[in-house]
Amino acid sequence: MQTLAAGAGAAFGLPLLPERLLAMPTSKDTPKRIVFFMQNQGFDPATCIPEGMKRSGSLAKVKLPEPISPLEPYKDRLHIINGLHGIHTSPSHSAFFGALGGYRGSDGVPPSASTIDYELSKILPQTLLPHLCIGMDSIENMRTKPTIATLSASGAGQPIFMHSNPNHLYQMLYGGISTGDIRRQHEARSNIFNQIEQLAAAKGNALPTADQQRYGQFVDGFKEVNGLRDRLDSVAGHLSKFAPKVDSRYTSPEHETDWHDVLLDLGISSLTSGITNTLTIGSGRGEIFGAWKGLGIEQQGHNLGHMEQPGNPIWIKIRQYNSRMLVRIIEALESIPEGSGTMMDHTLIVYTSNNADKQHTSGANWPVMLLGNFDGAFKTGCFTQLDGKRPINSLYATLLEAAGVPCEHFNMNEKLARKFDSGSGPLQELLA
Repeated sequence: MQTLAAGAGAAFGLPLLPERLLAMPTSKDTPKRIVFFMQNQGFDPATCIPEGMKRSGSLAKVKLPEPISPLEPYKDRLHIINGLHGIHTSPSHSAFFGALGGYRGSDGVPPSASTIDYELSKILPQTLLPHLCIGMDSIENMRTKPTIATLSASGAGQPIFMHSNPNHLYQMLYGGISTGDIRRQHEARSNIFNQIEQLAAAKGNALPTADQQRYGQFVDGFKEVNGLRDRLDSVAGHLSKFAPKVDSRYTSPEHETDWHDVLLDLGISSLTSGITNTLTIGSGRGEIFGAWKGLGIEQQGHNLGHMEQPGNPIWIKIRQYNSRMLVRIIEALESIPEGSGTMMDHTLIVYTSNNADKQHTSGANWPVMLLGNFDGAFKTGCFTQLDGKRPINSLYATLLEAAGVPCEHFNMNEKLARKFDSGSGPLQELLA
């Protein structure tokens, strides 16, 4: 599903921002941020639950499974959750928008409501770009489809795209502070977008009334792209301290993991610089594809989902790679003072799959890992076993609760809630 399917204000995956957002957040804002890391092909609970651990308890005296072993030094910040369900999302190969939306999702089906990452981006302290999505895939897919929308949405029929070409994303975020070719390309693109906005606004008036509203959505999208560029340029001095160094991995990647790595660098820099407070990472981009040849894995795509994950050396490599990415996020945020602690003290990382526990799944079990405590809101250093009667929507209601917005049932009407949720409101087992 391409970006142009988006609706008003999200035609380019960028929710419209208030005019007052012309600078970085001030110290008066509560500094909270959230990261969603969605791995495709499922998240088998045996790859994250310590051996022999059947009941809820502390992680202090247990050893983490090999696939997530890079997180061992950080297990005091980890909360492993087993027993949520997503039956109502009909995940099968993927729940697509339903994974973060908590509703029925399918290939090619537009979102039926906003997703939790977008909703949180509206609640957290406003930034220049409230919500950034990055998507990792095979190098061929990232080149031919540099943007794709399958996981996040700002409303019904309004998908938000993921950036998959790091060169394009770097240009958008840091083109205004760059030199040489990157600067020239940034200025050329800005010129083109300005011209398109002007032409689109003028030509739209000649359309039939029924088409003017839809056309106006795309004009708004161009306005937002241009506005974002202007806002980023206005804080160039601040951003220059956080911009990653451009090297050969951008222009001449040997493997797709080179682009995965620099995309993560850009995502981290968008958090540490304050450009965004909500980052969504789609490894496999919410679909059934994906490749990790840079890890020595020749198999790719759909076939990976047909492999058992526990004890599988291929999936151990992929999961450890993901875990190392999570560690990179933690270490980067931990290195920057904020308030009486660090940026990590006010951050939550949510790691799961857009496909529950495996590729061909009913969604009866949807394992999740949380890292960080979101300014003391969540318990850490523990494992929580639930009874399978609360849906992923209850986790999202819990996130909203921690962000200061109580919610009984996220994206569930009373009829759905009666059928698929044995309780209401947040999961108290997770909250501190």
